[in-house]
Amino acid sequence: MAASLALPVNGHAAEADVIVIGAGAAGIAAAHELRAAGRRAIVLEARDRVGGRAFTDTALGTPYDAGAMFIHWAERNPWVQIARDLGVATSDESWGGGFRVFAGGQPMAEADRQRRRGAFGQIDRRLETVDLTKRDVSIRDLLGDLGPDLAPIASSGLLLSIGEESERISARDYQRLWAGEDLVVPSGYGHLVARHGAGLDIRLSQPVSEIRWDGPGVSVTTPSGTLRAQACIITVPVGVLKAGSIRFTPALPARTRDALDGIGMGALTKIALKVEGERFGITPGTSFLEAGSPKRLMNFDLFPEGKDLIVAFCGGDHARELSAAGPEAARDHLTTLLSSMIGSDIRKAVTGISFPAWWTDPFSRGSYSVCLPGREAAREQLAEPIGGRLFIAGEATAGGGAMTVGGATLAGRAAAAAVARIKA
Repeated sequence: MAASLALPVNGHAAEADVIVIGAGAAGIAAAHELRAAGRRAIVLEARDRVGGRAFTDTALGTPYDAGAMFIHWAERNPWVQIARDLGVATSDESWGGGFRVFAGGQPMAEADRQRRRGAFGQIDRRLETVDLTKRDVSIRDLLGDLGPDLAPIASSGLLLSIGEESERISARDYQRLWAGEDLVVPSGYGHLVARHGAGLDIRLSQPVSEIRWDGPGVSVTTPSGTLRAQACIITVPVGVLKAGSIRFTPALPARTRDALDGIGMGALTKIALKVEGERFGITPGTSFLEAGSPKRLMNFDLFPEGKDLIVAFCGGDHARELSAAGPEAARDHLTTLLSSMIGSDIRKAVTGISFPAWWTDPFSRGSYSVCLPGREAAREQLAEPIGGRLFIAGEATAGGGAMTVGGATLAGRAAAAAVARIKA
């Protein structure tokens, strides 16, 4: 593939065979694959950092993974080998210090806990026996015969894993997601991903406003100018594409737009509180689950790894509401819940909040992709090359590896391999 001359960027002429948009896991993987194939890639990243939704947040002085945390299905996840090659330690430790369930801030009655426990697991049990070959259904419909009381409980755990309401989740897509051993990165998954980007031509603070593909190649417009290349790999989240943040000229084909219509974005959310001077007798790594309302599930990881942090998790529409309300409203909501669980002194002990809300982040528009019921084929459809020069890749196009950093990496590599096969 012959390199194409680009217009000036920051006053210097630049050349690229391929422009990669997004310096998350998929973009980094694509750039590495292209370099190995002898192709020159320029990576354009809208943020002022590398890693995308794999982000180790240090805003509170104590690092925690505000985005991706687990190396899922480690038996085949490429990040196990990447970490090994970079000398970064991984661990299978869960840091658990116990688990307590609350309702309205008060310990949940044992009978109610047992009822919840019986409802949990219903999704997996039904997916083992249900025949979805003829018709896809939502997870809500899959559980419909449990009744209005138990069905919401049975599906509520998805708010803390998928980050979406059960009526918006395809049972077929959920059924095919890969499973396996989970590992963690004690030094930060986000730090690992960012480190893997070292040595690549990554240009930060370069949000792309337009991609033109009406000529022999592509041209990509950023605040610093326009770059031209023969092909473009687009690894931005589906939420960004659906929001129209990038203009395509000509417009994306109807088939690609249809694929985007079949995929939503979940809202799995983490909110970190800085807690100083007091541990309230709680064993580090203990989890408190507020489960009084299945729709407003909230899990608290208290002092994980002995850190002076409480990290709250939520998802679905409740997470969207908190994201829209902003950090101070979220802080008040969380400290009110914790006051009931721990005592009112927690308000004085909380000295800061960090809330990288993926749902309202203009460069994410959600946590990760979720196929809508009846649209499980949208992932493969979205990955189809466009005009022989545009390739969309990321966790949304990763099939059974969707919603993970590992899946995004495999998708980025696959797109780069397809580009590398293009003849000059």
